[in-house]
Amino acid sequence: MKHVIMPLLLATVLFAGTDLFAQHHYQVKQSFPVYGMGKWDYIAVGPDGNLYVSNRTRVNIINKNTGDSVGIIPDTDGVHGIAFVTSLNKGYTSNGNANNVTVFDIPTHKELRQITTGENPDAISYEPWSGKIITCNGRSKDLSVIDPKTDKVVASIRVEGRPETAVADGKGMLYVNIEDKSEIVAVNMKNNTVMHRWSLAPAEGPTGLAFDRSTQRLFAGCDKMLVVLNAVNGKIVAKLPIGEGCDGVAFDNSTKEIFTSNGEGTMTAIKEKTANDFSIEENVTTQKSARTIAIDESTHTIYLPAAELEPATEPGKRPAAKPETFKVLVVK
Repeated sequence: MKHVIMPLLLATVLFAGTDLFAQHHYQVKQSFPVYGMGKWDYIAVGPDGNLYVSNRTRVNIINKNTGDSVGIIPDTDGVHGIAFVTSLNKGYTSNGNANNVTVFDIPTHKELRQITTGENPDAISYEPWSGKIITCNGRSKDLSVIDPKTDKVVASIRVEGRPETAVADGKGMLYVNIEDKSEIVAVNMKNNTVMHRWSLAPAEGPTGLAFDRSTQRLFAGCDKMLVVLNAVNGKIVAKLPIGEGCDGVAFDNSTKEIFTSNGEGTMTAIKEKTANDFSIEENVTTQKSARTIAIDESTHTIYLPAAELEPATEPGKRPAAKPETFKVLVVK
């Protein structure tokens, strides 16, 4: 029996070890230079396979594999985010300084029209149950609901705080980070009504937000902390330390990993083992200023805009980017 047990034991150890050694370690593989002023916010992976990079008064469109410039969407003053309605071949940008949204044709990148929204639209997203585009308006503290079939604002939803990011469950509920109140509000899109307000305390300043529809878990990126909430009852499930300056959270549904982009120059990778069990996998070195994030789930590639920064001139204000240093980091 000894001669049988030892090989079996060795095989078991080796088999178990494959899982241990199989854990993927992420790193910056390359970077794509981006033409422009280097004042940015969100980045998005488009349905056409291109990256859409917000860049002050324009959106730069680049090939996600080569970094080659594909086009631009101009006249987007203070642009923050980009959203898409694939069935209509339309894209939408939230233009914070102009208090409007630019509608563009995805295949040609041609501007179709502009839509007036609430004040200082920040994040923008597509809500699939209602088929509407949602803007988070920081200054007017509301959400603008746009019908992409008519490109008109059909509703405004007061959230009584500064909305930062929104995610949808696909069944009619929309969850919104309220940055200045450190809470998440749950909005019923069936009647455009705020149903719940859930505190994130002791965490502060929620910015990025992602969602796992299968486990009904919300991932809120706060100041040096990722907070996991149960989207059914609003209870906090977990709190995990992350890097400083998080402004974006991404979720890979197939690998069950959460990523936070931290402006200090790190990306925190977190594993969702079960709906109530989470662990930090690693903190990946990126570049100081890389605070927003997008993921291409088809290739598990992560993209983070960044730039070299000038010395800070005012406390609490983001330093300016050095000329010709704006880029997109590619992490795999």
